[in-house]
Amino acid sequence: MSKTFLHFDSEETRHHALQSAGVPVSSADLQLKLTENKSGLGMENGTGKKLIEITGPALSKRKLLVGLDLLCLFLASIPLFACELKALSPYRRGFICGDPSITYPYLHREAIPDELLITGGIIITGLTIALGECYRVRFHGVSSKAFVRNVYVSCLYKELGCFLFGCCVGQSLTNMAKLSVGRLRPHFLSVCGITYASLNCTPGTYIETVTCRQPDHQLEEEARKSFFSGHASFAMFTMLYLAFYLQARLTWRGARLLRPMLQFFLIMLAIYTGLTRISDYRHHPSDVLTGYIQGALTAYWVAFHISAMFKSSSSDLSPTETPDSPLSPHHTVC
Repeated sequence: MSKTFLHFDSEETRHHALQSAGVPVSSADLQLKLTENKSGLGMENGTGKKLIEITGPALSKRKLLVGLDLLCLFLASIPLFACELKALSPYRRGFICGDPSITYPYLHREAIPDELLITGGIIITGLTIALGECYRVRFHGVSSKAFVRNVYVSCLYKELGCFLFGCCVGQSLTNMAKLSVGRLRPHFLSVCGITYASLNCTPGTYIETVTCRQPDHQLEEEARKSFFSGHASFAMFTMLYLAFYLQARLTWRGARLLRPMLQFFLIMLAIYTGLTRISDYRHHPSDVLTGYIQGALTAYWVAFHISAMFKSSSSDLSPTETPDSPLSPHHTVC
C-alpha cells in the first residue's frame, strides 16, 4: 500500500483539506494555531526557558505599562523624600508641664542607626529575593509574558519592583504621620535645652510654644517626629515581607523546621529593632507598636495583593493558552 504525503502552506489550507477528508476540526483549534503562529509561542531565550514574543501594538503597550509602573513608584516616594530632604517642617505641638515622658536624656549613639537599618533591610531582603528568583528561573520551568526577552530580568523586575514599591509606600505613610502629628520624642526637653524648672511653669498646664536653646535647628525638628517609629515600620515590613517570600518560594521539604526557624529569626530581628528605639529614648512604646502594625499591614498588602508570589500560574494564562502550551501547570509565569 502506498502512502501519500501532503504539504500544506497554511493552517487554513490544512483545515479545508481535513474537512474534505471527513476529519472534524473545530474553529477554536484553528484560531489557537493561528494565534500561536502569529505571536511566536515557544521561543527560546538561550537559557532553555520559554518566552512569548510580543510585537507590534502589544509591545508598545507593555512598554507603556512599565513606564506607568515607574511613575507610580515615583509618586509613592514623594512624601518619603519630602520629609527626608527637610522640605517640610513638622507640626509644632506643645506639651503638658511636668510630663515625664519627654524628660529622658539625649543619647548620641543609636543601637541601630538609619544607615544600618536601610542598608540591612534592603540588602537582606532584596538580595534574598534576587537569589531566589534566579534559582527559580534556572532550575524550574519559568515562562515570561513580558516584552523583555531575558526571563531573569523579567522576574527580578516584578518581584524587586513590588518590594521597592512597598518600601516607598510604608515610609511615605510613616513620614506623613511624623509631619502631621508632630509628637515630641522622649528626649525633647534635653534636645531643646530646657527644663520645667527653667520654664517656671505650673504642673499640669499646657505649654503651647517654647523657645529652645538648641542651636541646631535640625536636631530640634527631629525631636518633633516621634509618631510613629520609622525604624519599627521599615524593619517589620522588610523582614515580614521576606518571611512571606520564603513561605511562597522555599518549598524544600527536607528539613521541616528550617523555614519556620528562618521566619522566626526575621520577625525577631524586626521586633528587636523597634525595641531599641525605646531603649535609645527615640520613641515612645506606642510609637513602636504603631510602626509594627503599619509595617506588617503593608507587607501583607504587597505580598498578597500586588506581588505574584502567592498567585497560581494558571491565573496568568490567557484564554488562548491551553494546558499543552509552554505555560502549562508544569511551568510558572513571572
